[in-house]
Amino acid sequence: MVVAAASWISRLLGRSRPQLGWFMSSGAHGRQGKASMWKALTFFLTLPGVAVSMLNVFLKSHHGEHKKPKFSPYPHLHIRTKPSPWGDSSHTLFHSPHVNPLPTGCEDE
Repeated sequence: MVVAAASWISRLLGRSRPQLGWFMSSGAHGRQGKASMWKALTFFLTLPGVAVSMLNVFLKSHHGEHKKPKFSPYPHLHIRTKPSPWGDSSHTLFHSPHVNPLPTGCEDE
């Protein structure tokens, strides 16, 4: 009885699966239409967008030298409650003396 019910259910689901897939599909164009749409979007929208972004970065990088802002010793920015495992607590793990200021000011000035 259980085997007969299982085969009846599998036949029922087997017939309804293609019908559900057909009703849930997004269009009648098939896979070729979707692939050509994504190919066109890639070539005519994405690649020119990346090219314009790269040109923008190139032109901005040659614009001029970046000036550092004036250092203001705000006490809430340098609160240290315990030592760092990599050395003194004034330097971060990836410290750069040109970019990261210490609590007393920048190192390279």
